[in-house]
Parts: sequence; structure tokens; C-alpha cells
Amino acid sequence: MRKLWRQFSRAVTAINALTGYVSGVLIVICSGVLVFEVVVRYWLSWPTDWEIEMSIMLLIVATFMSAAFTQASRGHVGIEVLDALLSERANRWRNTVGDILSMAFCLFIAWHAWKFFHEAWAEGKMSNTAWAPKLWPAYLFMALGMTMLSLQMLVQLGDQHLHQHREDEE
Repeated sequence: MRKLWRQFSRAVTAINALTGYVSGVLIVICSGVLVFEVVVRYWLSWPTDWEIEMSIMLLIVATFMSAAFTQASRGHVGIEVLDALLSERANRWRNTVGDILSMAFCLFIAWHAWKFFHEAWAEGKMSNTAWAPKLWPAYLFMALGMTMLSLQMLVQLGDQHLHQHREDEE
């Protein structure tokens, strides 16, 4: 069982690392799109209609797909002052309860994002702009990102439990 858990943990961590780095590349691409938009609109006087919305979509994908990578290093907002004030055992409980509540929230958001994705896919929903891109890709990456963030929290909870169990046996 532990071997299976370690394989699952490594797979989730590897996927999250990959999506974290891909998200960085998407942010660079987004910057390029915005620079292009500024150059063609203000210096060349070309009309633009897709650049801002493309940038928004890229940032949505980058934000949601990098969330689990950030969580893997506990890079999200935390209350570090409590680490120094509380005992090690109290901090473990605080982190565990925080991770469980955070995971429940992320699962709730993931569930609704999957529903939005299905609705956008089935009904062919599009943005109401001149460019009018389909909305399902944004919802898909929101759902994938929140699902991977939930899995990352599950991995952290499981790894913490296994680590604690190993310490108790020693």
C-alpha cells in the first residue's frame, strides 16, 4: 500500500511540476501577446480585437494550472507567526485541519468548474466579444487546475500521515 501511495504521490508531484513550468511559459507568451497588442494598436494604428481576451485566457490557464505547483512548496498564504508560537504537535494539527478545509473548498470549486466546463462544451458557449472564442477551454483548465490542487493537498495529507505513522513506530 505504501509503495502504491509513493507512486501516486510522485506522479501527482511530477504532473504539478510540469504544469507549473508550462504556466510560466504561458505567462511569457501572454506578455508577448500584450506587447504585440500595444505595438500594433498604438504605433501601427491597427485595430485589435483578440489580444486582450487571449491574454485573459492564458492567465486563467496559468493561474489555475500553477496552483498545485505552488501548493507543493506551501507557497500559498500561510500564518507563519503561529509556527513560532505553537508547539510542533499543535502546528501539525493546525496544518492538517487547514489542509482538509482547503481541500474541501478546492473540491467544491473543482466540482462546479467541471459542471461549467460540461455546460460550455455541450451548449457551445462562446465569449460575447468580437473574437468570440469558445469558453470550454478556460473552464476545462479551471477544473483541471482545481482538481490537481485538491490532489496535491491529498498527497500532502497522506505524506504527512505516513511520516507521522513512521515516527510513531520508531
